[in-house]
Amino acid sequence: MLAEDRLEKIVALVNEHGSITATDLMQLLDASESTIRRDLTRLAQLGRIVKVHGGATAVNRTVVSADQTVYEKYSVHLEEKTAIARFAAAFIGPDDFVYIDAGSTTERLVDFITETRATYFTNSISVAHTLLSKGCRVLVPAGELKPVTEALVGEQTVETLRRYHFTVGFFGANGATPDEGFTTPETGEALVKSTALAQTLRPYVLCDSSKFSMVSPVTFADFDDATVVTDALPSGLEEYANIIVVSTAE
Repeated sequence: MLAEDRLEKIVALVNEHGSITATDLMQLLDASESTIRRDLTRLAQLGRIVKVHGGATAVNRTVVSADQTVYEKYSVHLEEKTAIARFAAAFIGPDDFVYIDAGSTTERLVDFITETRATYFTNSISVAHTLLSKGCRVLVPAGELKPVTEALVGEQTVETLRRYHFTVGFFGANGATPDEGFTTPETGEALVKSTALAQTLRPYVLCDSSKFSMVSPVTFADFDDATVVTDALPSGLEEYANIIVVSTAE
């Protein structure tokens, strides 16, 4: 295959899948690692793809490699988060054992929770405080407190989660795409999310529609592992039955 033809094929594959690994490109194009690495560097310099560790993403994808504080994220897309949170709060029944993940949208969810007979488990210190002020029964795991997101993470947190079985759970994500799944910037928090989600009968990922164009370094669940509650359905995702779109109108 000629070099220019190979470059065009790489761009087409990246745009088709949203992202692709260098290993996949080597196999699909029957090219060496050094050739693919050189091609990705050239295409990134031309602005035709975004080169990331281990491969490339489309230019319309945003790679989120570092987490923001909860306070920084809270006011971003606030109208959308409010609509999502208000809608999702209705999923909680009096007999539920509820997991609530750390995150700005899940924090907004707690503001709308009125079911105080359910039992709640969270790895978020701020979520725990709010639930407690509402008169809810709240469980928290052991673990290390992560300063940026105020979330409990680590081996002790994961071991605690493996002992429980939640009827319903609400999770945040920095990115949500069919190819990469639900992603987050940091390995420790990803492990907590993936463990809790696997222990949940009815898991929901609460994310505004901007997250459908974002990818973070660590996948914590496949896209079809949870029901997504969002404010708008981007083009190309119409076929997915696990997406609930809520109105932002009051």
